Amino acid sequence: MNSPYLRLLAVLLFLGLLLAVFEATGLRDHFSIELLHQAILDNRIGGLVVFILAFALGNLIQIPGWLFLAAAVLALGRTWGGLATYAAASISCLISFLLVRLLGGDALRQLDNRVARAIFARLDRRPIGSILLMRMLFQTLPALNYALALSGVRLRAYLLGTLLGLPLPIALYCLFFDYLAQALHLS
Repeated sequence: MNSPYLRLLAVLLFLGLLLAVFEATGLRDHFSIELLHQAILDNRIGGLVVFILAFALGNLIQIPGWLFLAAAVLALGRTWGGLATYAAASISCLISFLLVRLLGGDALRQLDNRVARAIFARLDRRPIGSILLMRMLFQTLPALNYALALSGVRLRAYLLGTLLGLPLPIALYCLFFDYLAQALHLS
C-alpha cells in the first residue's frame, strides 16, 4: 500500500469496523464506571488487567479516558487509582500508536500540504516537548494518538512525550474525582 490515501482509508476502515463490532454486539454499552469499579474491587490483579485492556479497547473505540480514571479512583483511591490509570493510559496510547502505525505508516507526512509540512517541521524540531504539551492538553484523546502515529514521529519520542505528559493531568483528575467522591459520599 504505497498511497497515503489508501493507508488512511485502511486505518479508518479498521477503526470503523472495530466500533461497529462493539456497537452491534452491545459491548460498548457495557463500558461504565460501575462495571470497571466492580472489576477492580472483585480481584485487584485480574481487575487491573481487565481495566488496562478495557482502557486500551475503549481508547480505540472513542470512550473517554476520564471514565476509566473515575472508576479507578473510586475503587482504589486517589493515589493507587491514579497510578493504575497512568499505567493503563500509557499502555493504551502505545497500543493505539502501534496499531495505527502498522496500518497507516506515516501517511499524514506523505500528504503534500503546506500546512501539514509546517506542523511537521515544528513537531520534528521538538518531538518530545511537543508530544508532552499535547498530552498535557488532550491526555489520551484517540484522535491525537492516531495523528501522531500517522505523522511518522519516532516511537521513542512518542513514548517519552506520553510518559512525561500524562502525570499532571491524571493527578489533577484524581484530585477532582476524589473530591467529588467525598462530596457525594461515594468513597
